Order: sequence, then C-alpha cells, then structure tokens
Amino acid sequence: MKRCPTCNRVETDRSLAFCRVDGARLRTDSDSFESSTVVLPSETTTAELPKEQVHQSPSIAVLAFVNMSADSENEYFCDGLAEELINALTKIENLKVAARTSAFSFKGKNVDVNEIGGALHVSSVLEGSVRKSGNRLRITVQLINTADGYHLWSERYDREIQEVFDLQEEIASEICQKLRVQLTNEQRKQLGKRHTENPEAFQAYLKGRYYWNKRTEESLKRSTEYFQQAVALDPAYALAYAGLADSFAMSGIAEYGFLSPTEAMPRAKEAAARALQLDDTLAEAQTTLAHVRAFYDWDWPNAEQEFKRAIALDPNYAFSHHWYALYLAAMKRHAEALEEETRAQEIDPYSLIINKNVGTILYYAGQLDRSIEQYRKALDMESEFARTHLYLGLSYTQKGKYEEGIAEYQEALRIAGEGTVLKMLLGHAHALAGDRREATRLVDELKVRSEEQYVPAFCIAMIHAALGENDLAFEWLDRAFAERSSWLVYLDVEPMLGSLRSDARFEDLARRVGLPR
Repeated sequence: MKRCPTCNRVETDRSLAFCRVDGARLRTDSDSFESSTVVLPSETTTAELPKEQVHQSPSIAVLAFVNMSADSENEYFCDGLAEELINALTKIENLKVAARTSAFSFKGKNVDVNEIGGALHVSSVLEGSVRKSGNRLRITVQLINTADGYHLWSERYDREIQEVFDLQEEIASEICQKLRVQLTNEQRKQLGKRHTENPEAFQAYLKGRYYWNKRTEESLKRSTEYFQQAVALDPAYALAYAGLADSFAMSGIAEYGFLSPTEAMPRAKEAAARALQLDDTLAEAQTTLAHVRAFYDWDWPNAEQEFKRAIALDPNYAFSHHWYALYLAAMKRHAEALEEETRAQEIDPYSLIINKNVGTILYYAGQLDRSIEQYRKALDMESEFARTHLYLGLSYTQKGKYEEGIAEYQEALRIAGEGTVLKMLLGHAHALAGDRREATRLVDELKVRSEEQYVPAFCIAMIHAALGENDLAFEWLDRAFAERSSWLVYLDVEPMLGSLRSDARFEDLARRVGLPR
C-alpha cells in the first residue's frame, strides 16, 4: 500500500510511482511522512499490457492534466498540453483515441480508471499533472491499464518552456511504445510535427482553445484575442489560424447572436483559408470553411463537397460530422442528418453539444417527442448545460406545452445569464400562449437593444410571427436576409416558421436564400 504525502490518497497498486491527483511521489506506509520534499525517480517505472488486450484494441483516453501551479490561470496550459497529445495520437491510424470533450468530461472528478475505461471504451488512460513557474515546467505523466488499474509507465520531466515541443513528441512516442503500437515512418513524422517553434505563440494558442471550448459570449471574445496574438507572434502558425476561424464562425452563428454574420463570417473564411494554405491537412480549418460555405455563403453543392473533404481528412473529427448533420437537416435530408450526428456522438459520446444536437436533428425532422426524449437524456449527463434547456423549451413550445417551454427558457437564463436569443424564445412562447402584453414588451426590449448592439433581426421577426403580425415578421426577415443570418438556412425545417409558410413572401425568401425547390 502506498500513500500520497500531500493529499493523503491511498493507492493499493504498488507499481504506481506518483499520485494520480496531484503528481506527488508516493510513499509506502513504512516511509516517514515528515518531509514534503519530492524526489525525482532515478529511472522510469514500466509495465506492459497483456498481449491479448493490446492486440485486440490499443486505445487510450488522455485526461485533462491537473494544474499544480500556484497560479490558477495556468489551467489553460494543462488542458492545452493534454489536448495537444490527443491531437498527436489521433494521427495514428491503429490507435483509438477518445475525443477531447469526452476525456475531459471526467475533469475534477474522482472516478476510478476502470469506470473511465468502460465509459470511453479504452484499454488505457493517461493521467498527468503540470507545475509551471515562469519558464520552468515540471510535468508528471502516468499510463494506466483500465482493466486492473495497474500502471504501465510513469515519468516526471523537468524542462524549460521552449522544450515543450520535444517533450510532447517524447511522451506520445513513449505511449505508442508501451501500448505496442507499431509506427510507420510517416506516423513518426506526424508525431514530431510542429505547428510553431515560438513558445509564446504556442501559449497564446492554448489560451485561445481553452476559452473557445467554454462557448460563452465572453469566452469567445477572449479566444479571438488570443488566437490573434498567436498569429501575430507567428504568421505561419496554421493551427492558430484554424482556431481564429473557429472563433469568428462561432461568434457569427445565430444561436449565439452577438456578432453580425457579415462581420464575423468573412473573417472566419479568410482565417480558415489561410490555415489551409499553410497546412492543407487540417480537418478543423476545412470544417470551418465548409460551415461558412453552408451557413453564410448559402453555396449548397460546394458546401457539401467541403464537408466531405473535411471528413476524409479526419474521419474521427466529431465536429465535421456535427456541422455536416446540420447542413443535411436544412436540406431536409433528415435520415442522413441523424446518421451523421449519431456518428459524431459515437466519436465523442460525452460531448454536451453533440448529445444536445441529436435532439435538434429530431426537432428539425418534426419528431418532437423523440427530440424531447433525447434532450432529457442529455440533461441526465449535465443538468447545467443551458443550450439543452433552450432547445428542450423549443420542443415543448412547438407541442403547445407553453408553461413547460417557458420554464425551460427561464432555467437556461438562470444558468447562462442574459441572452438575446433566450429573450426572443421567451417572447415567442408568451405570444403563442396568448400573453400578448409580455411578448410585446420583450420584442420592444429587443428593438431598443438593437440600437446599441447587434441583435439578430430573425429574433425580432419570430416574436412578430407568433403574435400574428406577419407584415412586421417579413419586414424583419428581410433584414435577416441582408444580415445573411444562419437561421435562414433552416427556413424549410424550423417549426417556429410554420405560420408563415403559406404566405407567398415565404417562398420568395426561400428562393432568394437559394434553398432547393
């Protein structure tokens, strides 16, 4: 039996060298615990997976690294290192790697590795911790067999920040060796591939990804700033351009609604094109380019080809399937859309946005009961995810369950705070429920707000439509067309638009958007 001298965690696996929680060197019960000095091991501790297990399914989940630094702001660096290892290992065809979102879903939770292995269907887990002080790094990693909890390999590294690129390659290569994954020369080259040699640009990029993954208005603004810093420091940093493209594209879609598409989407396209010019193998940039083609350019045939190209570059990049599914739903190809979103879910089973989106594909297909069932499953995974409450409210409202719908919107507001889209949905629901006074108050509030900041015209149009004020609804839909709102992509499938479809002006709008007829 071993014990951690800092957090007092007890480990029964005597082959473990370091604590899984804080990275401190473990001691046996016979050791003295009076000293808190951490002693570096003189040699690497190793073990091997059973031959039959490795042969059947070499697979791994890289968990979020624990931040052991005095500064909590270094969380971005810990997440970033783990994510970079995931990206490197994903390039190895004969190694299954759990998606980042699913692997990181266990962050901060004291979950047994056997349970993680079962949940993510992996035979091994990599845990790590990082202590960062100035330019000095102390990184501890442990590779653990999920079948029995025994560790296969562990190491601690003391390095300078400029050595982080060599260190990533070293750790990734060691993992492949311990899991007996045979690497081709091309795969070895991929493991050693560097997107930048500039440590400052690298850290700015990691901060950008850290905030982008939070997906709030404020975090998206911060991610954009950091990605811009990264490309300023290294104008040839393809991944940073891909991140910048992601930030602008996310900021300009109707669901978030805080940047006009005409401001955000051309910049997203420009950044994605630059990323692909520097590195035409980046599925992330290719996916964003496809996204812009579909949800801003409304270039349907070319958008589909771009999505297929992104999936061919990396079939295991979940968000290629995710965005392609939304495109297919807009084209009324609902069976194909559900197949693509289900594929994204298989790749990244713990992604909250993907699990939510399976329900959204069903919502667009008019299968409201099934969408509600899926949203409830997603809420079982994480009850505090505002966007699932938002879309559950939509499905309830379309079923005429206005009280339940409004309750879900209010819950989303509680979690996420003030939101233009949520205000619209509340106004829409109150109008359908017969509360014209509240609906009118909300639409007037949005109009006043639009004088000071960007408010999607589509949001105002939907409240007028629910109030039966069709002339005003089409006036604001024309403004949405001028904005090139991504919501117009869903003209043929969005249930909120049902009351307008018999109007000749609706067909004219769909024709101008270029939707198939």
